[in-house]
Amino acid sequence: MTDQDAALPGHTYRIGAVSRLTGVPADTLRVWERRYRVVAPLRSDSGTRLYGPEDVSRLTLIKRLVDRGDAISSVANLHLDQLRERIRGTDRPEPAGAPERPCRVLVIGSSLAERFRREPVMNGNIDLVGLYDSHREFLAAGRVQPAPDVAVLEYPTIQGDQVREIGELVTRCGAARAIIVYTFATRATIARLDARRLIPKRAPVDLQELRQWCMGQFARAPAQTDEEPAFDLSLPIPQRRFADADLLRIASASPSVRCECPHHLVDLVLSLNAFERYSAECEDRNAEDAALHAYLHAATAQVRAVMEVALARVVAAEGILLDTSDGEI
Repeated sequence: MTDQDAALPGHTYRIGAVSRLTGVPADTLRVWERRYRVVAPLRSDSGTRLYGPEDVSRLTLIKRLVDRGDAISSVANLHLDQLRERIRGTDRPEPAGAPERPCRVLVIGSSLAERFRREPVMNGNIDLVGLYDSHREFLAAGRVQPAPDVAVLEYPTIQGDQVREIGELVTRCGAARAIIVYTFATRATIARLDARRLIPKRAPVDLQELRQWCMGQFARAPAQTDEEPAFDLSLPIPQRRFADADLLRIASASPSVRCECPHHLVDLVLSLNAFERYSAECEDRNAEDAALHAYLHAATAQVRAVMEVALARVVAAEGILLDTSDGEI
């Protein structure tokens, strides 16, 4: 961004900066303003267009809607709140028609597994890929192939310190979604499950209703809104890609590039690792803020995973050799 494109006093932006922020070419911006009055930028003494933060927000949302098929004439004069609501509407999953394939469901828990054995699934929308009486039995059997879309885990009681264990079990299952059927749990524990996007359902449950829940989770696309980050917190906590020893080895390597990006990336990943551990520990120690800390833990882990991908590219470019005997890159 050049000095001419930078924000001017009063949080205004020149057209070049707005074009880069919104993805709308400058020439298109001028056409939209002239024909549809999409925004009405201020003018400096020299006649330069000056766009405010609300203009940038409007143009960003309009660009998204136009890219999704809306005519510019139909969205040009909507208020900002109307644009946001329309975006939310396009982010919602469309009504499900006939599914392309059955929903693959894994069930772990003696009571539910036995009920499914006694009452076979009566329609073709559910494919039971595994029925296990206990978590230990599932772990001994190994990973299910193909991976389930939804895991249904049965717990007579759930304590706060079991939430992380449940999350690890879901990761081991390979399921994209999980329904936790429980009998007794505290409100704080339920809040932790909700924060991890583990869907708690109080027992007893009707099997037909449970099938409908599974189908609903299978059909549900992760929604994004302007208020939420782009990553999907319903995904399992990603495993670490680099051990601490690997990070120290990368930091000590002499880069062939002139910049210090490898060292800076290592510092970022180490900091994210530390905060990930910290937020996980807070999740266990402070029941009152359990949901918030679970959110912070999941969000930090996903950001850390993104930065690890960037670091892996730098490691490959630099030709830094790491020990992969432990399964990490």
